[in-house]
Amino acid sequence: MTVILIPARLGSTRFPNKMLAEIVDGVPLIKYVYNKCIETGIPTYVVTPDQEIKDIIGNDTMFVGDADNGTERCYLGLQFANYQNIINVQGDMPDITKEIILAVEKKLEDYDVVTAYTKMNKDLQNDPNTVKIIHNGKTAKWFGRGFTGYGDHHLGIYGYKNHTLNLYNELRVYPEEEIERLEQLRWIQNDVKIGVVEVEFNGIEINTKEDLDKWQKRV
Repeated sequence: MTVILIPARLGSTRFPNKMLAEIVDGVPLIKYVYNKCIETGIPTYVVTPDQEIKDIIGNDTMFVGDADNGTERCYLGLQFANYQNIINVQGDMPDITKEIILAVEKKLEDYDVVTAYTKMNKDLQNDPNTVKIIHNGKTAKWFGRGFTGYGDHHLGIYGYKNHTLNLYNELRVYPEEEIERLEQLRWIQNDVKIGVVEVEFNGIEINTKEDLDKWQKRV
C-alpha cells in the first residue's frame, strides 16, 4: 500500500511560519496542500514537530520530534504506519496535482527512490535559488541551486520504498548536501539510484513571502 506524507515545520529560515500563512479563503498553506493530496484517495498524513500544525490537521498528523530535513521526518513517520510505498509531498507545493503524485507512485515499480521534474524556462534556470536537476531521462545524476543556465526544474516530491527510506539515517552525509541544503544528494552520494519522471507543472512552490504574493495574484 501507498501513503502520502507531508513533512512540515514552522522554522523555515526564508519564510518563518509559512505553513500557517493564509493562502486563500482563510485556509493555511499546510491545510491547502493536505486537501490537494487527499483528492488522490491515498491515505495522507502531515508529519510535524509543531503543535500549531497538528491543531490544523487533526487526526491525520504524525507528531514527531524535530529532524534535519523532510526525508528524515518521513523516516520518523514510519513508526506510525507500515506502508510499502511512501510519497513525500513538500508542504510548500499548493499546485501539486493528483497526476504528479500518481506518476511518482507508478515509477516506484522500477526504482527504490523516485522524484519528479518538469521543463524549466530560462528565467528559472538563471536563478541561483532554484533547485535544478541533472539527469539522463532515467535516473538523477545531480541536484543543485548554484549552477545556472541549464538543468530541468526539480519538484519537491519524492517516492521511497519502505526498506530504502529506513536506511536514510544510516547513510553518510557529505559536505555538498549541507552546502546545497538539498537532502536528496544523500541518496546519490551513497550510490542509491533515484529514478526520475517528467511531469506537467505550471505552478509555484512557496519558498518566500514573495512567492506567496505571486501565487495569490494568479488565482
